[in-house]
Amino acid sequence: MSGCSAVVNLVGVLNATPEGFREAHVELPRKLVEAMRADGPARLLHMSALNADPGEPHSLYLRTKGEGEALVHAAIEDGLKVTSFRPSVIFGPDDSFTNRFAGLLRLAPGIFPLACPEARMAPVYVEDVVDAFVAALEDEATTGRRCELCGPREYRLRELVEIIATTAGLRRRILGLSDALSRFQARLLQHVPGQPFTMDNYHSLQHPSICRENCLPALGIAPTALEAVLPHYLGPRRRQALLATWRASRLHH
Repeated sequence: MSGCSAVVNLVGVLNATPEGFREAHVELPRKLVEAMRADGPARLLHMSALNADPGEPHSLYLRTKGEGEALVHAAIEDGLKVTSFRPSVIFGPDDSFTNRFAGLLRLAPGIFPLACPEARMAPVYVEDVVDAFVAALEDEATTGRRCELCGPREYRLRELVEIIATTAGLRRRILGLSDALSRFQARLLQHVPGQPFTMDNYHSLQHPSICRENCLPALGIAPTALEAVLPHYLGPRRRQALLATWRASRLHH
């Protein structure tokens, strides 16, 4: 860190062992703070999560995110200038949210069983998140703040999956599962390679991922609508681009 003007911590894991969650979300921030105290810059931008809470009883993701966030904010007393960010689910061309659901929908035989269909969230565009970090980087007025970041609209998970299916050109019936069946699906899928859905994911979805106070407007950023971006990487234009690339490669050979 010597010679740097700031530290940006974006490390996070959605699925891990208890030790893995703590290593990524608590021990790494602790090491960063210690290194900054010793011989580093004073400015730290830290990626947390909506609903991060060190007292969360069930979700290790949210609990360890909360512990890490509390740890870096405590370092303000030592002179560090810390801002943390609490985004809702982040979407964009290479995300593991909309793309993962699109992939699962393509594999579904007409009916798609969806756990926690009534879970609420306000997806935020990745470029808006980046712009928020950039805007806060040299704005010391954001020191000490826990900035919530959300898109312009709140959705139920069922609505989001229906939008993803329609945008990707997939005719699927979304079958919302009951709470008991959602738990069963999580217990089953957490043992599948890639862990598409786990009990920790289930517990995280019990908390609405929506902002009480969206920081994007205060930072001069107009939140981007999901529907304005999704067609560019899941819709027909994406397929046309892939087809053009394939044709070009065939001509080349």
